[in-house]
Amino acid sequence: MSAPPGFRLLPARLDLTAQQALVQAVLALIEAAPPACYRTPGGRAMSVAMTSLGALGWVSDGRGYRYAATHPATGKPWPPIPQSLLDLWADLADPRTPPDACLVNLYRGAARMGLHQDRDEAELTWPVLSVSLGDTAIFRIGGVLRSDPTASLRLSSGDVCLLSGEARLAHHGVDRILPGSSRLIPGGGRLNLTLRRAATVS
Repeated sequence: MSAPPGFRLLPARLDLTAQQALVQAVLALIEAAPPACYRTPGGRAMSVAMTSLGALGWVSDGRGYRYAATHPATGKPWPPIPQSLLDLWADLADPRTPPDACLVNLYRGAARMGLHQDRDEAELTWPVLSVSLGDTAIFRIGGVLRSDPTASLRLSSGDVCLLSGEARLAHHGVDRILPGSSRLIPGGGRLNLTLRRAATVS
């Protein structure tokens, strides 16, 4: 199976200098919004540590999946999205309407992300832009139905992918990371930054 229409992969879109600058900026910002392994509505702890940047952040607990204006532990607003990510969105996704959420997912060890759809946004027509930093991930993408065939590919540090059109609601996930495949992240692991428009546009 090939990736669904609307899935665009840009290998090595960010060079090493840009990757290093982005990692430094994101790690500094999330000191005020520490990543945590959220629990699903069913009570299971996720293996990926998560936080957010922007006006809205994605959270999960017994109340369900949703976007919130504040960090669940600190009660404070999320840190801002770095300008370099806003520029990347304007270049590849939409130059007129900026993203209002950037999910920051930290994968270490056996962390993985099961097949899922991104459906918690108010409007599902806006694309999702994903940036990979650090260890290589084995990424899996399928179709709109969970039963659709899937394809797997490697996402390396500096790769950027866009899910738009039909691919916007494609099931996707991360089977595993390849520990030690990059030295970019202090302490090892992978940072995945996903930019979205979560709220409606007035």
